Amino acid sequence: MTFPDASIRRASIRPSPVFLGVLALAAAGGVVAWQAEPRSTTAHVGVFLLVVAGWVVTVCLHEFGHAYTAWRYGDHEVAARGYLTLNPLKYSHPLLSIGLPVLFIALGGIGLPGGAVYLRTDLMSASAARRISLAGPAVNAVAAAVLLLVIRIFGDAGSQPVFWYGLSFLAFLQVMATVLNLLPVPGLDGYAALEPSLSPRVRRSLDQFKGLGLMFLVALLFVPAINVAFFDTIYWLFGLSGIPESWPQYGNYLMRFWL
Repeated sequence: MTFPDASIRRASIRPSPVFLGVLALAAAGGVVAWQAEPRSTTAHVGVFLLVVAGWVVTVCLHEFGHAYTAWRYGDHEVAARGYLTLNPLKYSHPLLSIGLPVLFIALGGIGLPGGAVYLRTDLMSASAARRISLAGPAVNAVAAAVLLLVIRIFGDAGSQPVFWYGLSFLAFLQVMATVLNLLPVPGLDGYAALEPSLSPRVRRSLDQFKGLGLMFLVALLFVPAINVAFFDTIYWLFGLSGIPESWPQYGNYLMRFWL
């Protein structure tokens, strides 16, 4: 496999104004949260912007991870479709890909997998298809690790607590997104990584469920016993960082300013 050289990569990857605007919104939310007093209106506004816009940024990076890896393996249609611009409006279903996950974050603190890009992994080798599928969750894992490291080193509940609580909740969502995306459920990245190893008959039988996999997952998370077990797992993984579990909980509360 011949990969594009550096000059071609630089010419093809151009962050869109939409992505830069969302990134600026997340940064603005961080500034507001940094300066806000606990229990103030600005604290809620700042954390809401930081978490929601920050989440959209990571969704864009997640899908860029898929697209860029596919592009390096020869699917140059991703550039024509605008997937290398990190523009969420270029996704197959912008409302479902961005709007639905944001709604679930706002209402229940659930970081559903978001984004949808059409890639020709069927024309690639099994190993290439697996790497493309796992590139997205890898982005969430890296984002979680970076955020948790920053919080662990610099976070201080006695100074700018609103900002650190909000950033902790964003990190918590990245941990959750990593786990959810790796589940072997049709339509999610975990299944896509396993799909090349399945027989053609099994793949055909499961293809019909790809559009329902996410909805099935959402339904399961509303089952009390499953919900508790799932969130306990995510909090356990988050707790490995040494950051108090109360921090993302406070961040979740601050984000939902209407409560």
